[in-house]
Amino acid sequence: MSTTIRIRTIPQLALILCAIFLLLAPDIAKADAGFQRWIRDFYPVAAKSGISKKTYNQAFAGVTTPDPEVLRKARYQPEFKQDTWSYIDSRVHDESVRNGQAFARKYNRTLSEIERRYGVDRSVLLAIWSMESSYGNVFNYPERLHYVPRALATLAYADPKRAKFARSQLIAALKILQSGDIRREHLSGSWAGAMGHTQFIPTSYQAFAVDFDGDGRRDIWNSIPDALATAANLLKKNGWRTGLTWGYEVKAPRGASKYEGTQRTLSQWAKLGFKRPDGRPFPRPGENAVLKMPAGTSGPAFLMIRNFFIIKTYNNSDSYALGVGLLADRIAGYDGLKQHWQPPKGALSMDERREIQVHLKKLGYYDGEIDGNIGSGSQQAIKDYQSRLGLTADGVPSQNLLKTLRR
Repeated sequence: MSTTIRIRTIPQLALILCAIFLLLAPDIAKADAGFQRWIRDFYPVAAKSGISKKTYNQAFAGVTTPDPEVLRKARYQPEFKQDTWSYIDSRVHDESVRNGQAFARKYNRTLSEIERRYGVDRSVLLAIWSMESSYGNVFNYPERLHYVPRALATLAYADPKRAKFARSQLIAALKILQSGDIRREHLSGSWAGAMGHTQFIPTSYQAFAVDFDGDGRRDIWNSIPDALATAANLLKKNGWRTGLTWGYEVKAPRGASKYEGTQRTLSQWAKLGFKRPDGRPFPRPGENAVLKMPAGTSGPAFLMIRNFFIIKTYNNSDSYALGVGLLADRIAGYDGLKQHWQPPKGALSMDERREIQVHLKKLGYYDGEIDGNIGSGSQQAIKDYQSRLGLTADGVPSQNLLKTLRR
């Protein structure tokens, strides 16, 4: 099954976001007095950081209550953790590879110039774009986006755990608005403030955003060149090593788990019995590498070199960095993993997760995208369906759930 990636034009997206904002904006009479007071009281803090009254008033015009969806997402605690196999399977698959290769052709000239300027391979940037926003497909669902100043103000006002983070990000978001890089109606992002095609929080945007297309604005929302170059700039400034890979899949000898997380040179790892599946030698045997065994002894092992950890500066997760690396390799035309990765007992494949979403949508429980990613929307739909049947409403996708839906 193939998904067509559509990227809306700036006018289309602006009209949609404005309409949604107007529809969702509560009546002034129903304004949250405490939240309004917080907004008024926060202005002196913003002013000390150089935010003008004009910018501040513009940012919060019509914002009268906290964003309830932000609070719901902030308080939601997943009732199951996605294992590494499921995480990779849902992100590194034929569709994401095909789309990545198609965009590589479409933006060939831009990507060549980004590679020349920043030294980061195009396949890595395309993989990040896929992982962060499904190649911009997130913008086809503006109802899922949040107006960033309102979202961050909501967290600063109502979420003590995230208040400090939200305050600093809100100041940065206001500076972005004041700079003129983006218009108010385009200042959208995730519930926690991650923005644009490559999902930068405001402070990271300030540190790394670039105007690559030369239009005078650093626009990671509407300019693919700006978004990809900004990702490349982050990696370069964090020490990306041009022309080198992120790591190596290896066959691990018996008892290898005792070495996990330790660092040795590749030649030292080879002496301990770690070999590449195709038998080829390591090209730079003196290079340091860290052993990672994300599936324990039931899956492939990896020797991660410096660039793997540079990817983690984007998202500090081993699964994320591994996903980027594996997807980048396949976009570049290399084969996937050589060794069999045994799915955990009862794990659902990408196609099976999509099938669950299809059934739930037909039954009226789910209105999201059929993408196989079991996020909060899919989990809530599962809960609603389970409750209807009198089952334990845990929101967990499972083989038993799929069998029930098929019946």
